[in-house]
Amino acid sequence: MKPSFTAFDYQMMARAIELAKKGLYTTAPNPNVGCVIVRDAKVVGEGFHYRAGEPHAEVFALREAQEKAQGATAYVTLEPCSHFGRTPPCAEALVKAKVGKVICAMQDPNPQVAGRGIKILQEAGIEVQVGLLESDSEALNPGFIKQMKTGMPFVQLKLAASLDGKTALKNGVSQWITSPEARKDVQSFRAKAGAVLSTSKTVIDDNASLNVRWNDLPSSIQNQYPKINLRQPKRAILDKNLVLTNNLKLFQSDGEIITISDSAIEASSTQSHISVSLDKEGQLCLDEVLEQLNKQQQINHIWVEAGATLAASFLKQNLVDELIIYLAPKLMGTDGRGLVNLLGLESMDQVIDLEIKDIRMVGSDIRVVATVKQES
Repeated sequence: MKPSFTAFDYQMMARAIELAKKGLYTTAPNPNVGCVIVRDAKVVGEGFHYRAGEPHAEVFALREAQEKAQGATAYVTLEPCSHFGRTPPCAEALVKAKVGKVICAMQDPNPQVAGRGIKILQEAGIEVQVGLLESDSEALNPGFIKQMKTGMPFVQLKLAASLDGKTALKNGVSQWITSPEARKDVQSFRAKAGAVLSTSKTVIDDNASLNVRWNDLPSSIQNQYPKINLRQPKRAILDKNLVLTNNLKLFQSDGEIITISDSAIEASSTQSHISVSLDKEGQLCLDEVLEQLNKQQQINHIWVEAGATLAASFLKQNLVDELIIYLAPKLMGTDGRGLVNLLGLESMDQVIDLEIKDIRMVGSDIRVVATVKQES
């Protein structure tokens, strides 16, 4: 039987979700989690997980609540952990504090531990309810959830074009198609990801750093995350022909670098290297790239910025979870370079259908968030 929640329960879980969002730019690869402890209809403790290796949300909330946690209700966006990692299990901390009830937005997505935290609480006589604002909680942690369920990272593909679908003029000139506001928006997406993935061609052509520029982040993020605490995403670069050189901006900017090729080369003190196999077309095997980034580097959320060829490969191989498309109010002509190199399509059943999830203005540009429609 599905639990019955009150309007007050919804209010408290919504507050826990807002708290969890305070870790969006720092917790990777850990999940974003918020906790609110309530006694006699008053909030007595709040907390959120800030960084991997540091205390979890429940611990901060219990510290604030102290003895008032006894008999209280704890609202948590994710089932309290049941295992010893870098920190002790939160389920046991809640038991020790003698809370009376725990309401979880969702169960732990890890099939090996899901329900164990709930069982610890129930065996201690604590009432547990699950499923309050579950979809909102899931939206906090797409990378964590996908990695736990499939062993693969969550992939966002960023694209930018004129309204007629061009990414550059015929001669290759492309800076700048989108507005400064859109480029700052990209910084926010990069900052949430565990890694930014691109190609050596893109890095060389644009002399791109692909890191997060703190000065270009919105003031709301700057105020919450001082520059010294900013977590830089790793930069994962497909470099099959080993053409990257140390004089590029990529190597002069903050953030770890991971090069990827089909060659086994020795990693240096400033960068890592992943070796993967080639696919039947002689290109780096993308699903293996994603698998190894997750397995070797603990990256569960990847932001892809690259050209039309790599974008097409990701889409054709069904490796994209979400597209972020910026459309600028410009017309660049029929001989301009296209958005995605999907060649040889001859019938409508071959086209890639998208489902638009969100559309809004960012500066003078339109930002579209979409997913690939899956066959039913």
